[in-house]
Amino acid sequence: MAKQKETIKSQKMVELATFYIGDALCGMDILKVQEINKLLDMTEVPQAPEYVKGILNLRGQIVTIIDLGRKLGLTSTRRTADTRNIIVNSNNEYIGLMVDRIGDVVRTELEKIESPPANIGGVQGRYFDGVVKAENSLIGILDAEEVLKEEEM
Repeated sequence: MAKQKETIKSQKMVELATFYIGDALCGMDILKVQEINKLLDMTEVPQAPEYVKGILNLRGQIVTIIDLGRKLGLTSTRRTADTRNIIVNSNNEYIGLMVDRIGDVVRTELEKIESPPANIGGVQGRYFDGVVKAENSLIGILDAEEVLKEEEM
């Protein structure tokens, strides 16, 4: 019995909420995600960086919406029926990461996560905590705090 408990402890798991930025499959620790919602009416922010799509009121909280594709140096997120905002809490501020579409929740062992390469699909590796091989693809594990460093207000 004691041996079983050791095995369970050594197989630490993480659940990743996956999403797409264009064709790139990314994910983040599901514990960092406050919620995922459809696009709401946003108010433009004058003189904001081009990756800031606007702000919205989410149940009394002001949320800054970031076009994650644009922020990572890829193409802008196109607004479609699949477009979603992943709401995260960064330094006690709610930020919405606009993504092309949501994927599945993927469970993986921590030991299977590899160091990120210098770039992933043209995106600087510094934005990623690592990569993990899924069945038919590679998931880049996004470091939301690194992506949002410049957004601290």
